[in-house]
Amino acid sequence: MLPVDAAGNLDLDFMEQYIKERERQLVQKYKSFIGKNIQSGGVLTDLKSVKWKAFYINELFSISSGKRLTKADMEHGRIPFIGATDSNNGITNWIATPNSSFDQNVLGVNYNGSVVENFYHPYCCVFSDDVKRLHLKKCADNKYILLFFKTVLLQQKVKYTYGYKFNGQRMERQKILLPVNGKGDPDYALMRQYGEQIMLRKYQQYFNYIHA
Repeated sequence: MLPVDAAGNLDLDFMEQYIKERERQLVQKYKSFIGKNIQSGGVLTDLKSVKWKAFYINELFSISSGKRLTKADMEHGRIPFIGATDSNNGITNWIATPNSSFDQNVLGVNYNGSVVENFYHPYCCVFSDDVKRLHLKKCADNKYILLFFKTVLLQQKVKYTYGYKFNGQRMERQKILLPVNGKGDPDYALMRQYGEQIMLRKYQQYFNYIHA
């Protein structure tokens, strides 16, 4: 079915103008969104100038297991199911029923499959038994802090192979380097600020592009 003019011919002008107007509305909506989010983020922190220190993962996080769920037991639904993949933000299926691994605002880390790959999940989801759930112990879980940890954790991926498994015990005792404050504690404020600064830069790049 297509729009036609008074003579019964395809109304190509109407189609063109309709799409242009839809595009204009979407661009305006996006401009409004990023306009509210673009604020002065200051100068991006030079991480080379920051003091770093090694910490065990289990010093920083409480680590919880996922729950085994076979395909035969899955009922299709709208809840993201997180498996040990390296793509699609870890989502491998969509299921109908939550279980004991139901969680949100959490970092999911693979210890089987694509080991060490990890994703931040702000939404409610269910985790397979190949993925560990990490929540910060001494700081409220925050999007930008957990995304900072995502990158830090990925630096350890190269050391784990088929002959050297990234199992639960090794995950707990894996050391990672983090920026620290004057007391020698993880500088969560810096991690959050750094992530926010990166996002503000992206907002500005997109804003400049659609204004071009």
